[in-house]
Amino acid sequence: MTTSNLARAALAALITAAFATAARAEIKNYEFQLVQPTVKAGADRVVAVRLVDKTTGKAVPDAVIFASRLDMAPDGMQEMATKVTAMSGTEPGTYRFKATFGMAGRWQLSLGAKVQGETGTVENKLLVTAEK
Repeated sequence: MTTSNLARAALAALITAAFATAARAEIKNYEFQLVQPTVKAGADRVVAVRLVDKTTGKAVPDAVIFASRLDMAPDGMQEMATKVTAMSGTEPGTYRFKATFGMAGRWQLSLGAKVQGETGTVENKLLVTAEK
């Protein structure tokens, strides 16, 4: 291979790598957003969130949510946690959870998820307000 052909091959490889990186989103470009920021205090309340690609604004379906926690950390009571149960979503990119909001106040929903085809973890803490 001549030097000229070697240089062309190296340039082609660099261009290909640049396009492959640009086409792939970064994990920091994803976030969970609450569908409704408030719920009624009580048992078996449903909280819906949407996983969004911030660069396109589109919902992201088929993420694997492997961590969820709901507690009253925003009101200084992180030890007051409640069980969170995943439910089936009503539309692609929407994820629903059932939980008991034992009292009115601010609750923190912490989520961890893997997005298909991406490296890393999407982690968000969302503020849900339980009202009387």
